[in-house]
Amino acid sequence: MDEIAALVDRAEIADVVTAVFDTVDAKNWPVCQALFDDEVDADFTSLNGGEPARITSAQLVDGWRTGLHARKQSFHTVSNLAIAVDGAEAGVTAKGYAYNLLDAGLGGGMWEVWGVYRLRLARRAEGWKVTGLTFEARHTRGDDAVRTHALEG
Repeated sequence: MDEIAALVDRAEIADVVTAVFDTVDAKNWPVCQALFDDEVDADFTSLNGGEPARITSAQLVDGWRTGLHARKQSFHTVSNLAIAVDGAEAGVTAKGYAYNLLDAGLGGGMWEVWGVYRLRLARRAEGWKVTGLTFEARHTRGDDAVRTHALEG
């Protein structure tokens, strides 16, 4: 692969990674889901316990839609992206920070987390798609009830 193509791949991959978190915060669920392959290896066990799982992108995004509902603000940022491309596959490691802020009418409160994201991507006909997402929480602070809050109904 020539140097220009390698740089283009890296830029496209970085754009997909940052778009995941931007679309989550914007609650733009259809665009968010389109960034993922049909099935995703998801591992949020550092926050939720349990086991890593292979789930559909719809299940992943529906979980975020429930947990990051319209009355909960979120802010995610990623930095220090380390991107490794191997043909039609790529791996990305990034430092991450997020907060959740619950609407005052629901009791208010804030929860924060710092950690490391590990993503896997694959080149598809329509561009790079996320095939795996792991979050390794390193530190949390605040009210965990804010993180787990969901609207009834």
